[in-house]
Amino acid sequence: MARKSAIPPSYYGEPHKFDPTFRGPVHNRGCTDVLCCVIFVIVILGYIVLGTVAWMHGDPRKVVYPTDSYGQFCGQQGTPNANKAILFYFNILQCANPTVLINLQCPTTQLCVSKCPDRFATYIDMQYNYRRNKSYWDYYKQFCKPGFNNPDKPVSQVLRDEDCPSMIVPSRPFLQRCFPDFITRNGTLTVANKTNFKDGHGKVRSVVDLRDAAKQERTVLSGGITSLLDAKEVGVKIFEDYASSWFWILIGLVISMLVSLIFILLLRFTAGVLFWMVIFGVIVAVGYGIWHCYWEYSTLKGKPDSDITISDIGFQTDFRVYLQLSQTWLIFMISLAVIEAVIIIVLIFLRSRVRIAIALLKEGSKAIGCIMSTLFYPIITFLLLALCIAYWAVTAVFLASSGEAVYKVMSTLPDCKYTNLTCDPETFSQSNVTKLCPGSQCTFAFYGGESLYHRYIFVLQLCNLLVFLWLVNFTIALGQCTLAGAFASYYWALRKPEDIPPCPLASSFGRALRYHTGSLAFGALILSIVQFIRIILEYLDHKLKGAHNAFTRFLLCCLKCCFWCLEHFIKFMNRNAYIMISIYGKNFCASARDAFFLLMRNVMRVAVLDKVTDFLLFLGKLLISGSVGVLAFFFFTRQIPVIQEEVPSLNYYWVPLLVSASNTTSCSRIFLYFFLFICIL
Repeated sequence: MARKSAIPPSYYGEPHKFDPTFRGPVHNRGCTDVLCCVIFVIVILGYIVLGTVAWMHGDPRKVVYPTDSYGQFCGQQGTPNANKAILFYFNILQCANPTVLINLQCPTTQLCVSKCPDRFATYIDMQYNYRRNKSYWDYYKQFCKPGFNNPDKPVSQVLRDEDCPSMIVPSRPFLQRCFPDFITRNGTLTVANKTNFKDGHGKVRSVVDLRDAAKQERTVLSGGITSLLDAKEVGVKIFEDYASSWFWILIGLVISMLVSLIFILLLRFTAGVLFWMVIFGVIVAVGYGIWHCYWEYSTLKGKPDSDITISDIGFQTDFRVYLQLSQTWLIFMISLAVIEAVIIIVLIFLRSRVRIAIALLKEGSKAIGCIMSTLFYPIITFLLLALCIAYWAVTAVFLASSGEAVYKVMSTLPDCKYTNLTCDPETFSQSNVTKLCPGSQCTFAFYGGESLYHRYIFVLQLCNLLVFLWLVNFTIALGQCTLAGAFASYYWALRKPEDIPPCPLASSFGRALRYHTGSLAFGALILSIVQFIRIILEYLDHKLKGAHNAFTRFLLCCLKCCFWCLEHFIKFMNRNAYIMISIYGKNFCASARDAFFLLMRNVMRVAVLDKVTDFLLFLGKLLISGSVGVLAFFFFTRQIPVIQEEVPSLNYYWVPLLVSASNTTSCSRIFLYFFLFICIL
């Protein structure tokens, strides 16, 4: 009974009744959604076991580096291929075989080499010239099997045993693989200024055959490794930019943080004046942007090649390419014009709500001034999210690289019944397969296995993704509940700041973890399942892009739209449920129900006030981020004459620019939680 008298009537299903004696948040509370908490802890332990098993069986080099026909990595230290980081195809013409797209492997011997060929040559020509000049063999043998050193061996036996390639063509590395060096001259495809070449079997072939074969193999590579290595290359360049500009990025972050902090503190005293100054500044800045975009558009309109569309050039990592297109500036101009119109319309029709929002800005500034630690809590959220992302990525890579080398029979004969069957490279030459299917080889295919673990790798990857989404959403939920509890301590303090309990943020964090881990995990799980389904739908949409079934595409589009709406609705409900949990200490379902009915009784007031407040925060972020971003742009593009020599050389100047301009997000998110807390009360 003592506990019941300390809890407000709203705890017992009457959230609409106002209790003037209530002083939240409730401190005498119990654990909620214990079953979900237990399941969540078990899942985390299982996730650790999954990562450990993947680490024991996986090898990330299998995903990134090419593998020769013997299952050895090209460029692997401690092996004969240590200085041979490029994969060479004995006969790349075989890659035009239709079995490439079926078996995902080019049916020709593949060796690791230190460099690609730089000339046309055949084994027959080499053997003829070798008798006069030994250097021909010295060059050609680097593309033969290791240990073969008999240039006098009959050509027929060499080609039968695949000791050396029948020909080599001028090539250059692409994805650490040797592909012909194609050059188009006057509309004619050439390789080393030639349109024809000898194939080493007494035939003259066209370079078009080389193009078709290379295109087929590149298509296979683009199924997985292309995107991975492209991302790796871009990631390395971004890391280099961070390494060379970290000092200036840090200065930009400090400037952005100080400006944001000053902005927040000034709201307490000059919210109205500062708001209208921000409004005027944003309107003027957007107006100037419209004029500048129009000027750039008019300047580029008459220039050649500026009328190319963005879809024609595709994705480019160098964004300066897009700035040379008139369409880019037209899009910018239209977007800014729409933003300008929306700002003016909102100000005209929501004048009264703006005054209430200004009062909330003042109160929010006071709350943050009394609980300054809330400004630094996003750092904890960021570190937890970074840990989740890193663990998920490492586990996914190790799962993808689990397994032993699997060898399969590769044959150019369409009627060979042994094609695509597993084989042993050590005993393959003594088997009957070479007699029944002349020219067949036992080559490395992929990494896999027949154990239970290897058969369910794909299922484990799906589990890895689902648990990752669960952990990420739980981390965000923990932050929302913690901040709501801290602001509840401020809201119900009669005398501020005297009645605010010590360390309100730490106390709220402790309550959320101690009593409501299960409730937060429950809400995060619901959201994670919806997000997981959305990812599957996106995957199916990607796979069915070439489908001609209009009904299937329509159904998939409807499902994607419905689940997008469902995800955003659940995010909204979860956020308000976490606020109720932080105040009253109820379980997730009861808190979500109370929050829903409370919002429905004040739906118009909450919607308008919430959106107006979001709009005001957006204007503040736009002004601060825009100012810091413009300053960073002029600095990193060397347009400030005084400090041009101090600017580091970068691959992508937008990397430090985005980091410097995005620092105001965490401060505005703190404001958002406070406003949501006020609205739900």
